[in-house]
Amino acid sequence: MTASDPLNNAPELCRLGVAKLTAAYAAGTLSPVEVARACLARAEEAQAAHNAFTLIDHEAALAQARAAEARWQAGSPASTIDGVPTTIKDIVWVEDRAVGYGSVAAEPVRSSRDAPAVARLRAAGAVILGLTTTPEFGWKAVTDSPRSGVTTNPWNAALTPGGSSGGAAVAAATGAGVLHLGTDGGGSIRIPSSFSGIFGIKPTFGRVPAHPPSPFGSVSHVGPMARSPADAAAMLGVMAGRDISDWMQPPVDLPSLEGPRFDLRGASIGYWHRTPHGSVEPEVAARIDAVADSLRAEGALIEPIDLPDHDDLFAIFTTHWYAGAAARVAALPPDRLDRVDPGLRAVAAAGREIPAPDYVLATQRRVAFGTAMDALLERFTLLLSPTTAVAAFAAGEEVPPGSGLGRWTEWAGFSYPINLSQQPACSLPCGRTSDGRPVGLQLVGPRGADARVLAAADGILSLI
Repeated sequence: MTASDPLNNAPELCRLGVAKLTAAYAAGTLSPVEVARACLARAEEAQAAHNAFTLIDHEAALAQARAAEARWQAGSPASTIDGVPTTIKDIVWVEDRAVGYGSVAAEPVRSSRDAPAVARLRAAGAVILGLTTTPEFGWKAVTDSPRSGVTTNPWNAALTPGGSSGGAAVAAATGAGVLHLGTDGGGSIRIPSSFSGIFGIKPTFGRVPAHPPSPFGSVSHVGPMARSPADAAAMLGVMAGRDISDWMQPPVDLPSLEGPRFDLRGASIGYWHRTPHGSVEPEVAARIDAVADSLRAEGALIEPIDLPDHDDLFAIFTTHWYAGAAARVAALPPDRLDRVDPGLRAVAAAGREIPAPDYVLATQRRVAFGTAMDALLERFTLLLSPTTAVAAFAAGEEVPPGSGLGRWTEWAGFSYPINLSQQPACSLPCGRTSDGRPVGLQLVGPRGADARVLAAADGILSLI
């Protein structure tokens, strides 16, 4: 069955982006309250159809919308996103809200403070609609969990939306909010963006502060998901900056998010087309090839490449990821371990068996890879690749049924290497397979060059 765009039946108020909404707020032709009501209703529909939310917070959202309305009426909005409907992944602290992490083995956390990114969104006047679904502790690249069950794809409810920020992707694709906060430790923003036909960016590591730190360490990033690069850029601009609670942030300012329009003519683009593990689905490869041909026609210089240390990347990443999973599960009460997602339990068990010297060696190999990636992105303006080697598959499954694969890492080889090396990377929609499944194209830029990635994504979207 060929799927239709999930925005097709969304009310007009739920289709508008940041610029149109805030222009209408400034002109007095729209109110943040009426927009919030429309998006809350749409969130209820997305929840009923796809199980995208763990909390839809009508009372708090409408109170925030009324405050935004008053600021716009007084001519003193808090920011460029004041009054814009926003969601938060249910793995990020939100003041006085029970954050469940997709787990029944751990007690929900009711924090007395927002995570830094949420605090910045709140101070900017974002209207927080609620919390979106995640697999347990964000451990895998699809979205189902013991706490909230299975989340399904907005294009086809038989399929997964990807993960781990799957609920956020569904909310974005269906119009249940404009801005969506996700996390990405191995592709968890980019993968659901690809599977669900939206835009998402994993920023340069450290651009957006994170607290508390992820058990998966410095592969984990916080970033925006939206329906356009412009909306994601507006959200990223609000969330970015130094926060003393995040020790892993560099104590220096990263390059500005403002940048010139991206010129494809003469741009040197490395076409990364071979995944470190497994193979690429033919229709996915064909869609990315078609985009590469379009970019050549616009004057870009496209050169096929492999990533440095290609053959080691799967082992380097899984060592980091499995050890992180082991640490997270070890913190749970022993009498609750039988409630943990069986897949996470298996990964954590494998992580406990990693010898300390092997972990240290993996960190050293990661440093060598990151250094080589910095050098590669001195040579190329950008890298281009599929976001994922496969398009969306059956909901509730970790790997495509019948594929012979064992874990999500075996089909996510275009995303996790960039968590190891910490460059900015985005996924933008670039068409669909013959049966209607969205395909995502990934762009990777040098560390700090988030503005270049966003500008290039905007330019490329106008061509495809």
